[in-house]
Amino acid sequence: MSRLRIFADDRPDVPLSETRDHAAMAAELAKLGVDFEQWTTTQSIAPGDAPETIIAAYRSDIDRISAERGFTTIDVVSIAPDNPNRDAMRAKFLDEHYHVEDEVRFFVAGSGLFSLHVDGKVYEVLCEADDLISVPDKTTHWFDMGPEPSFVAIRFFQKADGWVGHFTGTDIAQRFPRYEVGQAT
Repeated sequence: MSRLRIFADDRPDVPLSETRDHAAMAAELAKLGVDFEQWTTTQSIAPGDAPETIIAAYRSDIDRISAERGFTTIDVVSIAPDNPNRDAMRAKFLDEHYHVEDEVRFFVAGSGLFSLHVDGKVYEVLCEADDLISVPDKTTHWFDMGPEPSFVAIRFFQKADGWVGHFTGTDIAQRFPRYEVGQAT
């Protein structure tokens, strides 16, 4: 089940608040300009499925969202726990960074943990299947897919290089707990 925990950025051990209520999550994240929506997946997709299969299964949703928000590029991240590159893929997003356009992901299967660092707080958002999150451009964040990643996400971009991360060089992401898929959350 999706979850939002908010921490002071200097207290990674004690959440200031926590909720699993989607409406409350969306309302809190909206204060940061983050869209958080619940969609209903319509196809059976499994981590590790080919991107072409996933795109075909969600073509109508992809076309609708792209038209609504001006996206020109999409890709699919589909990672199963047995992926031989999982450690390198996980490490790629564990440091605090930002993008120069909104980062939009629709989780089709599995889960991942977005941590947003805004105004002295860390907003830890556990995203699962049916969650769409849109992180505004220049919002510092990191993403943890866990040591045995198991998720499928469709990502939307306005420019082909919109996914490029601009790293801040801080150690804040290392001070917060890592995501362990299946952990008591």
